[in-house]
Amino acid sequence: MTKNILKISKEKVIDLTSYERKSLFRFLVVYLASVFILLGIIGYLFFKNNHASLQEAMKFEMMYRARMLSSEIAIKSMRDKTQQPLTKEQLFTFLKTLNHCRFEVGYYDHQRQPVYAEFQGVQNFNETFYCEGKHCFTVAEDKDEHLGIRYIVLKEYDLMHSSQELRIRIIGYLILSFLLMGAVGYFLGRLFLRPVREQIESLDSFISDTTHELNTPISAILMTIQSLKGIEPKKLKRLEASAKRLSVMYSSLTYRLEGKTEHPVQLDLASVIHERVEYVRELIESKRFEVTLNLEATSVFMSKTSASRLIDNLLSNAIKYSDIGDSIIITLRNRTLKVQDTGIGIDKSVQDDIFRRYYRANEERGGFGIGLNIVLSVCQQYKIKLDLESEKGKGSTFILTFPKNVRR
Repeated sequence: MTKNILKISKEKVIDLTSYERKSLFRFLVVYLASVFILLGIIGYLFFKNNHASLQEAMKFEMMYRARMLSSEIAIKSMRDKTQQPLTKEQLFTFLKTLNHCRFEVGYYDHQRQPVYAEFQGVQNFNETFYCEGKHCFTVAEDKDEHLGIRYIVLKEYDLMHSSQELRIRIIGYLILSFLLMGAVGYFLGRLFLRPVREQIESLDSFISDTTHELNTPISAILMTIQSLKGIEPKKLKRLEASAKRLSVMYSSLTYRLEGKTEHPVQLDLASVIHERVEYVRELIESKRFEVTLNLEATSVFMSKTSASRLIDNLLSNAIKYSDIGDSIIITLRNRTLKVQDTGIGIDKSVQDDIFRRYYRANEERGGFGIGLNIVLSVCQQYKIKLDLESEKGKGSTFILTFPKNVRR
């Protein structure tokens, strides 16, 4: 029972291909960029609204406190009318002992000179409330100039601190929301890919089962051809070329679908190329291709099966998309392999798609659409740089640059 549950759980895990990962990445980039912009706008508007509310509340409190101080000074002035005027020291002491709560205060005469001030640098006496730097100021004017004081200026420090705390909180909420939306987007992306992936896996399973059924008749055909006698050599070569083409297709399908791993070994890539070209020699001759080999001995560290599938699929692609009488040139120099054909070429608009599994750039030429996907997989596995130069109607050149021959 436990084994069955584990098996079902493993089957539900989506193992994304490189193309599917790129598609999911593009979706997430667009989705998260949209979410980021939307959250940014919401956060900005929320901050501006709350900042304006804080500023308005601060303005009301400071103006109220300034009026209260002005009233206390006026009351003191009226009480002392019958007495001698306050000396400078007495006025200073009185102003210093006034309760002005949490704000710093400054008292100025009609010439805007400080009578008593806990701070310096006030330049603007014309606005009742304004912010300058990290502080806010309130100016209350007493035109009666009680006790010689015309302006009462309050200075506060809390609004900027409160705004900074508000900004930090909003940024924190936005980051948490962004991460949550990112997780939801990733989950949705994989959820949307699940049916597609299941269809692909179903197709893989069908092709895998089919290839197993094909193995026996292909082997029988090849053995029968070798034992045939009394048949025209031309017909015999045609039969052998067709059978070998089926064999190469079968090998590619099983390699891609079964995903068997082999230990890499030291190989002479030039020898592998010669071997694979000779294997499909009958097919090449049947299409009257001119094949030119310019190969130098090059040691690579990879499995023999991977190297064979790499060359087979590059050759198969060149043969498939070339016409009778075209040329194929294979060059191996300075750890760079070039497979060039003079066939129909590949339109630039689809060059990014041709390495996708099951994608066929030309429906008329047949195939399963997995050959170049195998080439890409092998290149990624062995850190081989893969480039393509192609123009529609002028052929294609696949360029493979092998890394330094270092055992991994």
